[in-house]
Amino acid sequence: MFDTVIYQQRRAKLKKDMGSGVLLFMGNEESPKNYTDNTYHFRQDSNFLYFFGLNQAGLAAIIDIDNDLEIIFGDELTVDHIVWMGQQATIADQATSVGVKKTLPYKDISTYLKKAQSSKQLIHFLPPYRHLNMLKLEEWLTIPVKELSARVSEQFVMAVINQRSYKIKEELVELEKAITTTAKMHVAAMSNAKAGMTEAELTGQVNGIAVAGGGGLAYPVILTINGQILHNHYHGNVLEKGQLLLGDFGADTAMHYAGDITRTLPVSYRFSLKQREIYQIVLKAEETAIQSLKAGVSYKDIHLRAALVIATGLTELGLMKGDPAEAVEAGAHALFFPHGLGHMLGLDVHDMEDLGEDLVGYDDEIKRSNQFGLKSLRLGRKLEAGFVLTVEPGIYFIPDLIDKWKADGTHLDFINYEALSTYRDFGGIRIEDNYLVTTEGSRLLGPPIPKTVLEVEALRIHA
Repeated sequence: MFDTVIYQQRRAKLKKDMGSGVLLFMGNEESPKNYTDNTYHFRQDSNFLYFFGLNQAGLAAIIDIDNDLEIIFGDELTVDHIVWMGQQATIADQATSVGVKKTLPYKDISTYLKKAQSSKQLIHFLPPYRHLNMLKLEEWLTIPVKELSARVSEQFVMAVINQRSYKIKEELVELEKAITTTAKMHVAAMSNAKAGMTEAELTGQVNGIAVAGGGGLAYPVILTINGQILHNHYHGNVLEKGQLLLGDFGADTAMHYAGDITRTLPVSYRFSLKQREIYQIVLKAEETAIQSLKAGVSYKDIHLRAALVIATGLTELGLMKGDPAEAVEAGAHALFFPHGLGHMLGLDVHDMEDLGEDLVGYDDEIKRSNQFGLKSLRLGRKLEAGFVLTVEPGIYFIPDLIDKWKADGTHLDFINYEALSTYRDFGGIRIEDNYLVTTEGSRLLGPPIPKTVLEVEALRIHA
């Protein structure tokens, strides 16, 4: 937990930005896996963590701006709970640690909110993403579940985004911790991968490193020989020489700040010529994007610069044709690069995505495109000092997508479909790092992780 004053300052700014009304924060409950007492690992709501810092199930909070009150609602543990869970700090003591003076039993929140409604106070709430919280909102505010999304307070959402987007030094320390552990995970995977191993064996190793780092996984591990499947969580394949292995995984800290790194390596000790050629294009795209990071530059423009590097490289290899700039403008490169260059990173691996991707990543000046590939760019707005983001270009050979585009005659002027026939089993390559945007440019977060061809092969030779 951060110092008490940080949470007090965050709430004070939020109250100033909102001006009036009651701000409702929904903490999370335990979530049963297959029966009540066998739960998924608990994860507190990130907005509750940001403003109230308490990582415990069964809490909610309000900030009543009109009456200058901050209240945490929760129930004290009974002896029956303590038998199984051990002695815990009281709700009052936990509240004091984050600068909140008043606590009430959880059931009292319904009465409080109904009284506020009867007094004509405006109650602001954020988009709920868990169904239990949707049902609670329906009960507390008498708003049908199907109408909740229309009643979410955009003013509240934007006030939260306008704080959480800018990382303070204490948050950067947590992010450095997360990415340092993430680096250890990736070096282990690059060092230990061998033909004959299963993806699951390596997944177990990197998962163990994340837990040993004091937190856990920031998101489910992607560690696969089928890197062309962008979110592939299957780990049942056996590694074979000649294949590529793509690893996209990261640790989070005990305070839930996340790392998000991707590396791609040859299962053999060296890249083949074909693999090296594609890898160098992806690496050049990432380096071009990194060099472009700076406050005032739109991330959409940086994405398109990386896309141009990819289109140019693939044209030089004969896999694309025509003018690379025209190909990017038409979206032809997205056959190979169908996702966005990156996203915000913080308490969530896709930071604040629950609040609305477009509200976080776009603004009145820069709107999301509907073009294939570009529409998947989560962050397009102009960068500002204090933003933390991922840079993750990739090249993928997706047989089903290639076949569809070819059958539909899509971008025949830019795609050499005949040349692609020898790349159908290539897989995919992605390289990803995490950066802080500064007024002068950017700063890498965490230690450098091997990523040049020579650096990766040096680890592989000693595996």
